[in-house]
Amino acid sequence: MNRKDIYFILIIILAFLPFFWSENVFDFYIHFNASHGMITSFIKFAILATLGEVIGLRIKTGSYYQKGFGVLPRAIVWGFLGLTIKMAFIIFAVGTPAFLAYLGMTDAPIIMKQSFSVDKLIVAFSISAAMNLIYAPVMMTLHKITDMHILANGGTIKGFFTPIMFKKYFVNLDWNVQWNFVFKKTIPFFWIPAHTFTFLLPPDFQVLFAAILGVALGAILAVAGMKKVK
Repeated sequence: MNRKDIYFILIIILAFLPFFWSENVFDFYIHFNASHGMITSFIKFAILATLGEVIGLRIKTGSYYQKGFGVLPRAIVWGFLGLTIKMAFIIFAVGTPAFLAYLGMTDAPIIMKQSFSVDKLIVAFSISAAMNLIYAPVMMTLHKITDMHILANGGTIKGFFTPIMFKKYFVNLDWNVQWNFVFKKTIPFFWIPAHTFTFLLPPDFQVLFAAILGVALGAILAVAGMKKVK
């Protein structure tokens, strides 16, 4: 760990300290998030998931900044993805218990409001598995395509808003890494367990934990670019 790492860690601590130090700041965040969930989702992922990518860049290159990396375009992408992630949380948190009820687990829709039990663990796992198997691969692939688009245009805002050549990027995407690492390893071994725990938490803490996972998400997808999977 060098001096830059120490400064980086100190800046992160100072940025998040008010949420732990001041009850008023924390309460404001909880209430604002409850009233404006989509807005906070955009902001949360724009900041935290981009932070994860910056950490991933540090792991890959030894530096927190690289010309053409495009921090601002990446933040815009993550903000948009944050909206879809929030949408997915709502859809699967409601739809999966309804589906379980259809299959015969009639009390599934109300179990998540009760205290911890084996049944609640099963429902939380089902929500996480459904969301990560159906939604996550699409979101991760879209993220990779936008990542390729940002790099191909020098990380500039002007370049970012040029038309995305989806066919070209889709064909040239490293599917060996995308399938064998991102899909086959991170989804079953990290994301499904992580989001199972997320859905077991009270709603207020789900928001905080999802924010932490936003950092992990950005870092994992960034580091995936340096993987060579057989």
